[in-house]
Amino acid sequence: EYLQFILPGVLVMSVLFTTVYSGVALNTDMTKGVVDRFRSLPTWRPAPLVGAVLGDVLRYLVAGSVVVAVGLILGYRPDAGPGGIAAAMLVVVAFAFGLSWVFTTVGLLMRAPNAVMNTGFMALFPLVFVSNGFVEPDTLPAPLEKVVDLNPISHVITAARGLMDGTATTSEVGLVLVEAAVLTLVFAPLPTRLYRTRA
Repeated sequence: EYLQFILPGVLVMSVLFTTVYSGVALNTDMTKGVVDRFRSLPTWRPAPLVGAVLGDVLRYLVAGSVVVAVGLILGYRPDAGPGGIAAAMLVVVAFAFGLSWVFTTVGLLMRAPNAVMNTGFMALFPLVFVSNGFVEPDTLPAPLEKVVDLNPISHVITAARGLMDGTATTSEVGLVLVEAAVLTLVFAPLPTRLYRTRA
C-alpha cells in the first residue's frame, strides 16, 4: 500500500535531481573549451545551449522509466494503467524541463562543475523532502503542512500521483504546467544571454 503512495514521489524526486546535470554538463563544456569550439562554427549562437536542454528531456524519460520499471517489479500497480503512467511522466518531464533552465543558469554562473552540483542538490533536497512525496501532509504539524502544500514539488507529486491513480483533476495538472511555463519564461532568457556574453 505504501508503494502505491510513495512511487510517484520517488519518480518526481529522481527526475528532478537529474535536472541538476543540465547545469553540470554545460559548466563542464564551458570550463573545458567545448563551448569556444561551438562558437567558432557558423551556427545560431544559442543552438548548443538549447539543444543540450532539449536533449536532456531524454535523460529525464530514462530516469523516470527506470523508477517505474523497478516499481512495477516490486508490485506497483497504477489504477490508471499505462496511460496514467505516460501522462504522469509527461507532466513530470514538462516541469523538469522548466526547472532545468534554473540549473542551466547556475551552470553558467559557477566556476566549477562540482560547485554547480553542490548548489543544485542543496537547493533541491529541502524542497523534495519537505513535500508530500513520502508522507501525507495531514500527518505533519500544522505549520509544516502549510509549507508542504505551497511547495511546487508537492504540486508535481500530487498531479503525478493523481494521473497514475486516475483521480487527477484539471486544476492539479494545470497548476504544474503553469509553474513549468513560468520557470521556462523567467529563466530561459537568462542562460541564453549569459551564453552569448561569456567568452
